[in-house]
Amino acid sequence: MKTSYEARESSIHGKGLFSIETITKGSVIGHFSGRKVKNDGTHVLWVQEDDDSWYALKVTNELKYLNHSKKPNAEIGDNLELVALKKILPNKEITIHYGDDWK
Repeated sequence: MKTSYEARESSIHGKGLFSIETITKGSVIGHFSGRKVKNDGTHVLWVQEDDDSWYALKVTNELKYLNHSKKPNAEIGDNLELVALKKILPNKEITIHYGDDWK
């Protein structure tokens, strides 16, 4: 599957995920993949199930490099998809909102 992003150094934190082409609003950028784990840690995504239970997913693909923003340009959609909230131009960092506990 062709990707529209790549990981590289970020001014936000460490590595980040950057668009390599224009990504249109509402498009699926990628899918999170990984394995379920029991503890929090680096590159762990907490996922809420339909029954309001939670599980931790150790992300193993490049989506693990998504950085936080209070004004994100992407979000996690259904089925662990990363979806563009707005048009993302080439070479822009793709960000998500980690939650209100993040600065």
